[in-house]
Amino acid sequence: MFYAGMRGATARIVDALPQAGGQLTALYPEKYIFDVAGHPKILAKDLVQSLAAQASQFGHPTYLNQRVNALEHDGGLFTLVTDTDRFPSRALVIAAGIGAFSPRRLPHPFAQPWYGRGIYEVVLDPDEFRGRRVVIIGGGDSAFDWAHQLADRAAHVTLVHRTDRFRAHAATVRDVQAAAAAGRADVLTFHELHEVVSDGPAGDGTRVRGIVVRDTKTKTTRAIETDAVLPMLGYVSDLGPLAEWGLTLVNDEIVVTSTMETGRAGIYAAGDITTYPGKLKLIATGFGEAAVAVNQAVHWIYPAKKVAPAHSSNMALFGQTDE
Repeated sequence: MFYAGMRGATARIVDALPQAGGQLTALYPEKYIFDVAGHPKILAKDLVQSLAAQASQFGHPTYLNQRVNALEHDGGLFTLVTDTDRFPSRALVIAAGIGAFSPRRLPHPFAQPWYGRGIYEVVLDPDEFRGRRVVIIGGGDSAFDWAHQLADRAAHVTLVHRTDRFRAHAATVRDVQAAAAAGRADVLTFHELHEVVSDGPAGDGTRVRGIVVRDTKTKTTRAIETDAVLPMLGYVSDLGPLAEWGLTLVNDEIVVTSTMETGRAGIYAAGDITTYPGKLKLIATGFGEAAVAVNQAVHWIYPAKKVAPAHSSNMALFGQTDE
C-alpha cells in the first residue's frame, strides 16, 4: 500500500487472517529476521508493525478475516468476493504467500494425540520454552532457526533429522553446530521419531515426557527425555480459488514476468506466491517485487503515468523539494 500511496493511487488490503503480516504474524512473531536491509536483526512482529506504520500514512484501509471465494471481472473492473463483502478494483496485486497454510504435521499416528500436550506446531513465544528440554524435528530453516534461538533459553535443545543434508542457511547451521560443540545442544542426524513417551505408568499420561528416536542406519533406538517436541517440517498450502483465476501455475506458484505480470491483464503478483527464472524466496526480494508489481498496476490503470516513481527523497508528497 505504501508504494500505491507514493504513486497517488488508492489501495486496499484484503486478508483472510485475523491480523496483518501473514506467516510472520501467524507462525513466528518472535522469530528474528536477518535479511531485511537496514536491520541487523528484527523480530517478525516488529517488522510487521513497522511496515504497517509505513503504509498507514496514506490512510488506505485493511480488511481482515476476509477469505476470498471468487474473482469476478466485468467491464474492466475486478471484484474480489468474500463471505461478507465485495471489493471492486481496476487492478490486482496478489501477495498471497504460500496461500492458506498450516504447519505440516508428523506423519506418525501415535504422535497425533500429543499435539498441544507436549508436541507444538508453532512457537509464538520462545520464552514459554525457557528452562525446558526441547526436541526439534526437521532440517530446514525453521528447524535450525528455532534451535539457534532456543539454545540460549531452553535447558537443552536436541535437533533430530533423518539425513545429514540440511535445507537451512549455512550460517545458521554453523551456529547450531557451535552450540552443540559447546554442549548447549545436540544434533542427531540419520535419526527419526520412533515413539512418544508420556508421563503415565503405561504410556497413558497427560503430557509428553520423552521420545524414542531410531537410527536409520544401525536400526537401533535411543530415548531422549524432553518437555517439548517441535516438528518443523514446513507447511501445507492451499491456493483455494486462486487456482481458478486463469493464471499460469507451476507447483502452486504463479508464473510471472520480470515486471510481475501474471499473463492476465490487470493482475500482478509478488512474493512467495510467484515463480520466475532466478527467483529467490526472501523477504528482501519480496519488497522489490511488490514495488515493481504496484508500479506496473498503476501504469496499467493510468497509462499516461510513468512506470517508475520519483525518488522519495525528492517527492513533495513527503514534504521534500528539489533543493
